[in-house]
Amino acid sequence: MRTNQEEFVLTYRRSGCMSSWLPSWCPTSLSHLIKSEDRILKPIKLKFTQGHVPISYGNYIWTLGFNEKESSSDLSASGVQHLQVPLVLLHGFGGGVGLWVKNLSTLAGEGRPVYALDMLGFGRSSRPTFGRDAKDAEDQFVESLEDWRKAEGLEHMILLGHDLGGYVSTAYALKYPNRLKHLVLVEPWGFAARPNVQERWVPIWIKAFGTAMNPFNPLGPLRLAGPLGPLLLQLLRSDFKQKYASVFADDTVADYIYHVNAQTASGETAFKNMTIPYGWPKQPMMDRVEMISPSLPVTFIYGSRSSIDGQSGKAIQEMRPDSHTKIIVLQGAGHYVFADQSEDFNQAVLKICNNECIKERKHESVRVKGGSDEGDKGEIDA
Repeated sequence: MRTNQEEFVLTYRRSGCMSSWLPSWCPTSLSHLIKSEDRILKPIKLKFTQGHVPISYGNYIWTLGFNEKESSSDLSASGVQHLQVPLVLLHGFGGGVGLWVKNLSTLAGEGRPVYALDMLGFGRSSRPTFGRDAKDAEDQFVESLEDWRKAEGLEHMILLGHDLGGYVSTAYALKYPNRLKHLVLVEPWGFAARPNVQERWVPIWIKAFGTAMNPFNPLGPLRLAGPLGPLLLQLLRSDFKQKYASVFADDTVADYIYHVNAQTASGETAFKNMTIPYGWPKQPMMDRVEMISPSLPVTFIYGSRSSIDGQSGKAIQEMRPDSHTKIIVLQGAGHYVFADQSEDFNQAVLKICNNECIKERKHESVRVKGGSDEGDKGEIDA
């Protein structure tokens, strides 16, 4: 059940006078966030639904849904369409559903069910208090996604995660591998462990600043800037205007990112609890990745100009010699590969989805004929 009614509101779990003071100091609110999201989604011409999906503990996940009827098991309307595995998109740290604006129309254009979520603690999803322990915080992200899947009635899905969303997607794959047909990791955060060497490359002033800012959440300075926050974001992340220049000529994207992140911290706090200086994961995914089901196809998508180390993908490929593990590098793209080279990104993801559709049709054909699919062991190159 999904609702678009605003009785679901962002729940602020404040602690201390600082948190209570920030909302009035920052030029933001839930209504500002809603308006900024409406503006960034306006270029999407395909019909889609949007609303809150209730999950456990009174929380909810803000969801955009495309072609949802096609996920029905009704064979009479479109025998091919119903076999298309739903694609689920998870944004990265500090992001939200609006950042997929250059991708959603193409990815959903073939009739495939596509969902974009604001992860728990981000965007228009609820903002609960996360556990202080890194494992507890990770589990909350994973269980919220599983609760969402159950609420939406999806049997299987292709799960695509960017940055922090890639980490959460991998953690989900470790616990619920039978719910995934393909795991797509786009510039994933949190795989490599912090190097066990003295960080001489880090200037003393950066270490001192990091120590001073340690008690604060990563995006705390954005809120502390108060009325100057929107201008600060536009100055520090002017690259976003260029990334989305083909869609927006103004500061629509920067405005959206500000209102997504100027709300009271929640998922941001969870991320802080999951890291050690300077942004390294407390629980590196490389320590667990060998436990991913060998039968689950995994695809990494990197940008050639990204600062994210793509060596993790290559190492995992070597760890899974008998499993489908592919690496795609998009030339000219940085960390936000889906915005920098959106056409190439969309085509790469569509190829993955279409190959899963082909496999589903083959399996369905074998099932209907009452045969065995033992002969269908060849990997389809995605």
